[in-house]
Amino acid sequence: MSHLELADIDLAFGTHSVVRKLSLRLEKGRIGCLLGPSGCGKTTVLRCIAGFERVAGGEVRLDGELVSSAALHTPPEQRRIGMVFQDYALFPHLTVAGNIAFGLRGMAAREREARVAELLAIVGLAEQGGKYPHEMSGGQQQRVALARALAPRPALLLLDEPFSNLDVELRERLSHEVRDIIKATGTTAVLVTHDQHEAFAVADDIGIMNEGRIQQWDTPYNLYHRPRNRFVADFIGQGVLLPGTVLDDRQVRVELGTLHSAIPVECGSGCHNCARGCTVDVLLRPDDIVHDDASTLKARVVKKAFRGADILYTLALPSGTRVLSLVPSHHNHAIGENIGIRLDVDHVVTFHDDSSEALLAEAGSAPALVQIRA
Repeated sequence: MSHLELADIDLAFGTHSVVRKLSLRLEKGRIGCLLGPSGCGKTTVLRCIAGFERVAGGEVRLDGELVSSAALHTPPEQRRIGMVFQDYALFPHLTVAGNIAFGLRGMAAREREARVAELLAIVGLAEQGGKYPHEMSGGQQQRVALARALAPRPALLLLDEPFSNLDVELRERLSHEVRDIIKATGTTAVLVTHDQHEAFAVADDIGIMNEGRIQQWDTPYNLYHRPRNRFVADFIGQGVLLPGTVLDDRQVRVELGTLHSAIPVECGSGCHNCARGCTVDVLLRPDDIVHDDASTLKARVVKKAFRGADILYTLALPSGTRVLSLVPSHHNHAIGENIGIRLDVDHVVTFHDDSSEALLAEAGSAPALVQIRA
């Protein structure tokens, strides 16, 4: 039985539908994430889980217990849910220890003090309990807010864009710290963010949202390498779609060469074991195109973005089609220079040329024109 289950939930504000037949399941102890662009409905889903919004249809269950439906609405304070808000919402007149202890008022004083001390140690603020929020950095305030939410041992922890007020460097470091803290306490959690780097750093399972629906609920690895549709492929990571022609049920030819698949290629529209000549779009990521001085296949550098250890090159193929290639930065080539490239594809992802659905084939043995890792 899933710890958190949403089954076909709907919510609308007036005539505007915000959440549409949305379903997900999250197992106990795992961290889930709702990831998507602004306005896609992800924070509204979080508010439905917390009980701040009433669902118009479907069900929300926590540990198997129904807490929301069109006919039933359990108040937020009865759901045993902790929440970390975007602005932390700390009480300025209370000390750090006082903020953490706020939700423990029904507990005996000695037990409450022990729990506060335990949480201060877990979040790395053991000596800071007597300070006030304005005396803390943004990252420290974030950890205080997390400790306060964890103090009552909630059945579920919800985090609404918790890093948005922090600078980029601190955001990256703190996202790893927050994951470690949540995992150390064994808490089940749901994070909402528009930043895929935060999602990848924190979550075990991620739901890509668009227009009130989850497009794909999966692991970070599968979202990147096995996107279910064009929206997911475009939203996660970087890449380009190259036109391809199916040679047979296990081969697709693109301008850069021939891709071989270990399982039959499907080009959509109900087509299986595609015949020669079917047209598809093939997703190529920057790490699929490898710099190789020895290769006879050349591409012209039209743009470059230095990233420290790597350079992201935009390359023009002989046809004029542009692709991306992530290259170690000691290969520093000039704009306009021709460089050798080859394909090194682990996952062949194709879309029918008039369909948004992805059709995935695992790459198999290396053909003559394209090196593919097994």
